[in-house]
Amino acid sequence: MKPTWHSDDAPETPRLGAVGALRAVLRGTALLLVLLTGVSATAVLRLAERLLHGSERPWTGWITVLVCRLALVCIGLKVRTHGAPMREKGVIVANHSSWLDIFVLNAGTPLYFVSKEEVAAWPGIGWLARLTGTVFVRREAREAGRQKTVFETRIAEGHRLLFFPEGTSTDGQRVLPFKTTLFAALYSDRFAGEIRVQPVTVAYQAPKGQEARFYGWWGDMDFGSHLVQMLGAARHGQVDVTWHAPIQVSSVPDRKALARSVEASVRSAHPKGGDQ
Repeated sequence: MKPTWHSDDAPETPRLGAVGALRAVLRGTALLLVLLTGVSATAVLRLAERLLHGSERPWTGWITVLVCRLALVCIGLKVRTHGAPMREKGVIVANHSSWLDIFVLNAGTPLYFVSKEEVAAWPGIGWLARLTGTVFVRREAREAGRQKTVFETRIAEGHRLLFFPEGTSTDGQRVLPFKTTLFAALYSDRFAGEIRVQPVTVAYQAPKGQEARFYGWWGDMDFGSHLVQMLGAARHGQVDVTWHAPIQVSSVPDRKALARSVEASVRSAHPKGGDQ
């Protein structure tokens, strides 16, 4: 796996001032209450789901959708949606710019992120990821067989999985070449070609007066500082989410061709789609 994406000129963190700090506290308090309520409701309903539906998650996914929509309201970030999430079995693939992508994409439809294995051990975040059904994988070729089994099981249970094939977040001003490893897991005889992949483009527009990379979070940038900056901003821009037409896996010969096709769709709706 290639290292995290870096840039040579990380942006300076703007000063919030007293008003901005107060705004961050108020928004942060509201966001925390929303998250805590969502976590509590999810934990309780997950027990009921296990008793009545086993590994299926007919209810808790919609709690996550509601929580993420309310979280975006707390932050003040507007989402403009183009197209619609697919209803068929399969996976969703998107470009990756920021931790905000988690809220933005989860606000659209119940889905389950595919994350690197190390996240499962992170204090607090790892527990939340497991609670919300995150799939943990190692992005290595030798893990292809295990990944395929995990994908088959989760998709058969009706879960729509989402992964970021760039393998890292960026400044939001480019789309990196897609890694092909996880696409191999989609070529399974178990589904007889029924699996579909839906490309999604996430494009942030910075608030007026801020630099274009305002929402990007990458490299060694501190999460806490970036979160406070988002909460304390006097105004926010918006994020455009484009749900492209799903691609039938059986119509594409192999994982490399599938990755190229999905990448082309994602780039087509990104203002900087030609940059890497």
